[in-house]
Amino acid sequence: MQPDISIVANLIGEPARAKMLTALMTGKALTATELALEADVTAQTASSHLAKLLKGELLVVRKQGRHKYFQLRSVDVAELVEKMLNLSASIQQNSIKTGPVDQALRHARVCYDHLAGEQGVALFDALLNHGFIAEETNQATLTDKGLLFFSELGVDFKKVNQSKRPVCKACLDWSERRNHLAGQLGAWMLNYAFEKNWAKRDLTTRAVHFSTQGKTKFASCFGIKQTRGN
Repeated sequence: MQPDISIVANLIGEPARAKMLTALMTGKALTATELALEADVTAQTASSHLAKLLKGELLVVRKQGRHKYFQLRSVDVAELVEKMLNLSASIQQNSIKTGPVDQALRHARVCYDHLAGEQGVALFDALLNHGFIAEETNQATLTDKGLLFFSELGVDFKKVNQSKRPVCKACLDWSERRNHLAGQLGAWMLNYAFEKNWAKRDLTTRAVHFSTQGKTKFASCFGIKQTRGN
């Protein structure tokens, strides 16, 4: 029996639920109250929408004390939301620029658990130019040279290979309309930047803010041609 795509389409297509899913693209867990504010709906309406998203297996809920926190169920859900953002931007002919208006978001942002925006695309290009990854028909793979490079940086590939998630994955960037790097390696590099205190997450948006020194060190580490921005 052929899967019924209308079920997922209806869940994502409702405007308030779409706003909730987009808000969760930061990778953070949010409360029902926070998601109600993001979707600009009442608490009661938010509760109804969240129940549908949970039933449709797009979200998971975690209980901690008296609070409930909602997250995207998986990387697959995050990738679906990102693809919907890309598709929506491409068919909106009246839009001159794709992606977010906020320059900080355009420059660097979290795409679930990896780096997107101008910096994310610049990172992808640098990895290609240095031969650390290869790209063919929009598929990214780690090269032997890349394996050595990232091993020396501290990536535990024995642990990486135990996961079913791809090591590298090309992800079409919503604003730049070019690929940035997703997969385990994409997530590792963003966490590496956070651990080194080169960058930090914005507390209220998906934006990633690099310090001046951090941006320089991040670029030096991965051989990135620096872009303008924050």
